[in-house]
Amino acid sequence: MNTTPLVLAVLHPRVALFELGIAAELFGLARPELGVPWYRFETLIAGEAAAQAVGSLRLTSDGGMDAIDRADLIVIPGWSTDAAPPPAELRRALQRADARGARFMSICSGAFLLGHAGLLNGRRATTHWRHCERFAALFPQVRLDPDVLYVDEGRILTAAGSAAGIDAGLHLIAQDYGSAIANRVAQRMLVTPHRDGGQRQFIPAAYPQRRSQRFDAVLAWAEAHIAEPLSVATLARRAAMSERSFLRRFQDATGLTPMSWLSQLRIGRARAMLESSDAQLDAIATACGYGSPESLRAAFRREVGLSPAAYRQRFRMRNAPGAAAITPP
Repeated sequence: MNTTPLVLAVLHPRVALFELGIAAELFGLARPELGVPWYRFETLIAGEAAAQAVGSLRLTSDGGMDAIDRADLIVIPGWSTDAAPPPAELRRALQRADARGARFMSICSGAFLLGHAGLLNGRRATTHWRHCERFAALFPQVRLDPDVLYVDEGRILTAAGSAAGIDAGLHLIAQDYGSAIANRVAQRMLVTPHRDGGQRQFIPAAYPQRRSQRFDAVLAWAEAHIAEPLSVATLARRAAMSERSFLRRFQDATGLTPMSWLSQLRIGRARAMLESSDAQLDAIATACGYGSPESLRAAFRREVGLSPAAYRQRFRMRNAPGAAAITPP
């Protein structure tokens, strides 16, 4: 009898190709270099003989519904966000799998299938921020957390979006095989070894897309002087404008207030220093224009959803001074 874990990707007839690709890359790709018995990987198209993807691409699967009864881990890489429930046979099969202790992982809208099957009732879960309002209306018994990358509820992981599905999958691989193996898989995929599930889904960039050439020199100057106690008055003087005009035109050009833009710039600098150096928190606070480590901690947790210490532990670059060495694949 084969003792390697069987991972089954349950596909909607309108399959989400990228999310399916994530599941296949994480669990289906052979990895003999790791020296461990890797997952087996199968697919099941729910209720149809074939799945239709973008570009008139059609996928077929040999597996039947009985594959759910054999699976150790069931991955749902996207699902319809309609109110119509999935086939009753599929819901019953998922409930049987839950009753026997199978694990589940959803990516993006895949949480809707778990919701329809009742597997998330009374549990925390997440989904993509675009679907959160609809999800909450359809499944009021689920404790939806709309502001995280993924939620680990023991046997059930729900990931907020496509990239967060990679993070959740690496988290699961680390549980099964250890962090060293998960890091080597991440290296093969050229992704960050691990992002904590509690990190927020969306962190705006310091330089928004809607910019005006008029402000480029001011923005560049502010970035070069980020350690200084900058104010709206200071920036307005650099732009040779009144504060009132500067505030209005800055927001028109960037989509942010000057103080919001500065806050994001400072947090971005702090994140880079936490990832790439061993600098103490007080030195980082000074370099980023915060009056104290306490101010940095509060702002960082508010913007990122993690403490600076937790962020550094998760995202320290492998080549940073003092970072633990990882054997390349």
